[in-house]
Amino acid sequence: MQVVIYSQLLKEKDIPHVQELFDLLAEEQFSTYVYGPYLEELRPHINFRKDVGQIESHLDFRIKRFDMIITLGGDGTILKAATLVRDYGIPILGINLGRLGFLARVEKTKLKETLRLLSLGRFTTEKRDMLYLESNLPIFDETPFALNDFTLLKRDTSSMITIHTFVNGSYLNSYWADGLIVATPTGSTGYSLSCGGPIVFPGSGNFVVTPVAPHNLNVRPIVLSDDSVISFEIEGRAENFLCTLDSRFETITSVHSLAVRKNDFGIQLVKLPGISFMDTLRSKLNWGADRRNH
Repeated sequence: MQVVIYSQLLKEKDIPHVQELFDLLAEEQFSTYVYGPYLEELRPHINFRKDVGQIESHLDFRIKRFDMIITLGGDGTILKAATLVRDYGIPILGINLGRLGFLARVEKTKLKETLRLLSLGRFTTEKRDMLYLESNLPIFDETPFALNDFTLLKRDTSSMITIHTFVNGSYLNSYWADGLIVATPTGSTGYSLSCGGPIVFPGSGNFVVTPVAPHNLNVRPIVLSDDSVISFEIEGRAENFLCTLDSRFETITSVHSLAVRKNDFGIQLVKLPGISFMDTLRSKLNWGADRRNH
């Protein structure tokens, strides 16, 4: 199996786990490549028992055939990896070196059994839909898509902003708020959840529209079909506003006309036996921890 190791940062506390991973990759006879900037961080600290290759950008995926990308970090690392994978269809497996980790489901204590399952081919993949941002002015370069969410937020003032929102061209609402989130089912457990949005199961074919600190208390999150095109006009006392796609951001103005729709491609997440979405919810949100269940 030919895999890519991707991460954004090597923390000192994670060195023993990263060393174990590369030892196991060599033991299981994986052909291993590493994202270039991360490899430079690894060289002074990691002993490679087997030579590793190097990739620099998404263009490398056009030249070489990879079976999987293994990310080291948290959910944010997977979101970054998605900008490399793009529409190449290469599955992503997240090893959680971070905190909560809804997407990075494999804990660092489970490396040995995980690599054994991968080498035996005992895994499946699960498609996660993404959203696409259309704009009348160019923003986000070649990656105007997101796995988790799109947001519009106030930027240069404490005053709220007004976001006029339309669904398939029909007026929905003018949100007086600090911002607005459009989340995919995958992103429903992220920023949207912290703002009171619902949890949506993967594959349900929805967008969640969640206001951030709305001025009107009767305004609530809503769930729409991902066949919808959601468009926006934004205004406020400041000239600039913040627009984000996952962890990436751009500054925009009221001149920008924006719309969100379902992306033409999704990504594939590796799914190991015995780890379901419901298992992840219970473990990450401590559901069932009430003493009355025991």
